[in-house]
Amino acid sequence: MKKTVLLSALLAVVTLSGCASILNEKTQAVNVTASNGKEIVGTIDGAEFKAPGIVNVVRENKNKTVLVTTDGCAKETSLEKSVDSKFFINIISGGAFGSTTDYMTEKMWRYSENVVVSCK
Repeated sequence: MKKTVLLSALLAVVTLSGCASILNEKTQAVNVTASNGKEIVGTIDGAEFKAPGIVNVVRENKNKTVLVTTDGCAKETSLEKSVDSKFFINIISGGAFGSTTDYMTEKMWRYSENVVVSCK
């Protein structure tokens, strides 16, 4: 009986855990700056920001677009997603269950920590 309960608990932990899901937050801090060093104003996913500064973006299985309204700056700058290296730990330790959890929570994605908007 004790072995069954212990085995069930261990199976539940392995099934419901994912390395990136545990170690990563739902959002990621991204440092946004202008190439000319001046202040810019814009949005990412509809959330307004002023930069230079830190903008928290939600981790998702999609690229983001930094939209800037400041004159003399590129109106759109791409913020591309990539797979966080923590995700690959699951291939070794968590196998399919941990990797699936990371994928479903979308915490396996990361964005560049620094984004520079081109300005004149």
